[in-house]
Amino acid sequence: MVALLAVGCAGPEQKLGRGFSNTAEIVRGGEFERSVEQGEFFGGIDNGFSTGIVGGVNRTFARTGLGLYEVVTFPLPPYGPIWTSYLPARPQHPDSYVPRSWSIGVTDTDHYLGFSGGDVAPWFFGSRFRVFDN
Repeated sequence: MVALLAVGCAGPEQKLGRGFSNTAEIVRGGEFERSVEQGEFFGGIDNGFSTGIVGGVNRTFARTGLGLYEVVTFPLPPYGPIWTSYLPARPQHPDSYVPRSWSIGVTDTDHYLGFSGGDVAPWFFGSRFRVFDN
């Protein structure tokens, strides 16, 4: 098993990464926010806070379960995304929020000058705070 993982097979590597990303959906809450936002946009505020919440919880649990399945079965084929008729291959974000890079030393270009940009706390549900957003 170690030899299989050490050679750098792209299929299992991508499946494991996608599985970890999907498993973290229950903490990230992007599917939930998107369902509420789309429910409000297409059906009004009442629909967003009723049907949107139920649909958001459903899609969040579905993506988390899909991620757990991909983590457990990552060495086995198929390596491409599955169940794409219900969930897109990549986690969703609300249309009103476009994620950017995190504000850490690796991605900040002006870190040594004392200022930088990027998301300050992207792992918190609903975080929209950014430093130097322009």
